[in-house]
Amino acid sequence: MFPSYRFVETSGEQLYVNVCRGCHMADAMGARAAATYPSLVANRNLEASFEVIDVILNGRRGMPPFGEMMSDDQVAAAVNYLRTHFGNSYSDAVMASDVQRREGKGTR
Repeated sequence: MFPSYRFVETSGEQLYVNVCRGCHMADAMGARAAATYPSLVANRNLEASFEVIDVILNGRRGMPPFGEMMSDDQVAAAVNYLRTHFGNSYSDAVMASDVQRREGKGTR
């Protein structure tokens, strides 16, 4: 990865389209190829917002960590987008302060 690279997208939709869609697909159904990219459609794993924050920040399995490339606001926007689209209806919004608490540090 490029440690100094930062995403410029600000909305959850922009982040999904430009960062996530390549692996999770436009319809969020995921894909199976050289690696498996899970479906995000009606995904019960998105219910626990802190888990979604952790996956975006730190990566998991084949997903790279994006924590150094996104601000706390961007992570919150991505989490909120995923949790309210693609058949997901988790309405408790994540704030940048929630991301900070998961990191254990101040605003990035």
